[in-house]
Amino acid sequence: MATTTKIQPRALVRASGGPRYAVALAVDALGTGMLRPFLLLYGLTVLRLSASATGIAMTVGAVVGLVCMPAVGRWLDRGARSTVVAASMLVRVLGVALLLAAPAGHVWLFATAALFLGIGNQAWPAAHAALVATVAHGRERDAALAAGRALRNAGMGAGALLATACLAGGTTALQALAAVTGLAYLTAAALAWSVHLHAHPAAISAKDRADRPAPRMRALLAANVVYVFCLNITEIALPLVLVTQLHASPVWSAAIFVANTVLVVTLQVPVTVLMSRFSRRTVLALAGVVLTASYLGFLAATSLGHGWGAPAVATVSVVCTIGEIIYAGSATALVTALAPAHVLGRALARFQLSTGFGLAASPAVITALAPHGSAALWGSLAAATLLSASAVATEKDQGAAQRLLPPGASRLVSSAIASGDGLK
Repeated sequence: MATTTKIQPRALVRASGGPRYAVALAVDALGTGMLRPFLLLYGLTVLRLSASATGIAMTVGAVVGLVCMPAVGRWLDRGARSTVVAASMLVRVLGVALLLAAPAGHVWLFATAALFLGIGNQAWPAAHAALVATVAHGRERDAALAAGRALRNAGMGAGALLATACLAGGTTALQALAAVTGLAYLTAAALAWSVHLHAHPAAISAKDRADRPAPRMRALLAANVVYVFCLNITEIALPLVLVTQLHASPVWSAAIFVANTVLVVTLQVPVTVLMSRFSRRTVLALAGVVLTASYLGFLAATSLGHGWGAPAVATVSVVCTIGEIIYAGSATALVTALAPAHVLGRALARFQLSTGFGLAASPAVITALAPHGSAALWGSLAAATLLSASAVATEKDQGAAQRLLPPGASRLVSSAIASGDGLK
């Protein structure tokens, strides 16, 4: 069992890509927070599309955006870092431009805009993780990834608040909001590109690659599809349960969402650093256990009915958020630790594919299970998550670079990318 890592704030900023990159992340998150929750309203209000057409276009855009991930992985494995991050921001500028150019009733332009926004949203996590893995190592890298997530949540929360304040202005305000979002993405792209970070290919011999094959990570990727449901609990499952089953005021849903954001922003880095005394795989399995306990807690809370049910759900949501924090601090970190340097980009791309698939599927699964009662919803989520945690805990770390390299060599390999065979 390792000792807890101590990381100073200045070192954390440096490990996250530097001050300019941190500002780029904040501006990008602010833009995403301003637009993403209100993209549906833009389609309905500004373009006067039907609810079904708007929803389908947004879903198709998010899912089809995943198709770009293999190409993103290969691009990263050729050494690109800040360029890919900037590209993920620029493609969203194009999406916003199409939104502004779309005339009323033009569903195809809206769908194309949603596609470009989806591509940018899907490509960013893998590109960001690869950049951080290039400038930081070991537990410092884990803390830097956690800091990036905390900063992104803070920026998105602030952006959503700004957008909410603008909604009273109607159609004109929504168009202005989209324009400001496009400028935010453009600014973030310029800042990210200015970092000029590129991982130069290392001279890794064919024998080295044969000795360190890319890990399959099948159990990890499959488990991640289930784990990622936790990210939609506060946004979809709890509002649905509180309003339709417990007949509680929507204020409870808003309070839980705000509390979730505040907890993630304030606790993501401290909890990740605290968990650094354990192996990443153990921590990820623990996250599944905590999430399972929270789902069972929601099952018990909803049985209390109107009155005590809503406060109980709000209390249990804190446990769910802790599980989410532990999961987010260990999942990507485990992938970056397992993947050999020459296939890091493709490993992160595969991980983002599993994340994107889980995020796309979870609303449909949650809304399909909820009408069948609390036991069907929370019992199914608890069983699936516990099974996933077991799979994570028992999967062997085949191909992990640290296990097969001599002492001191892992830092050299982690900082370089070599072209070679793809993930098997």
